Amino acid sequence: MVRPGLYGPGRFLFQNAMPQPKPNPAKLNPLQLRTLTLLQAIAQIPGASGPTPEGDTAITQFPHAHGDHFHLGDAVVRASHATGLENQNVWNALARKGLIRCEWPHKIALTSEGLAYDTGIADQILNADSHH
Repeated sequence: MVRPGLYGPGRFLFQNAMPQPKPNPAKLNPLQLRTLTLLQAIAQIPGASGPTPEGDTAITQFPHAHGDHFHLGDAVVRASHATGLENQNVWNALARKGLIRCEWPHKIALTSEGLAYDTGIADQILNADSHH
């Protein structure tokens, strides 16, 4: 079906249109996105996390920076991307959005929603280890 539009004729085919998932549905700011991405990566490292009785994933070990970077498994991360790991406001914001449970500064655990949240930036901040 051809219908005239504001700028001339056009074709409108909406019958197979599927709604696209909304990027960043929790409206996390860049620091919160980076922090959640790093927490998700830490949760995948053997010995750095474990299950909680509530079914969350507790982070039991944070990485230690050396120089301007640190290692997460096979990835190298700039230390400047990790400032939210030690930021109470970031922890509180992620907890309000249901992505983590925390007791600043002693305990932090990713909820199932936090583990599954697609931050869309992992490939930008988790770089392949190139100096080992």
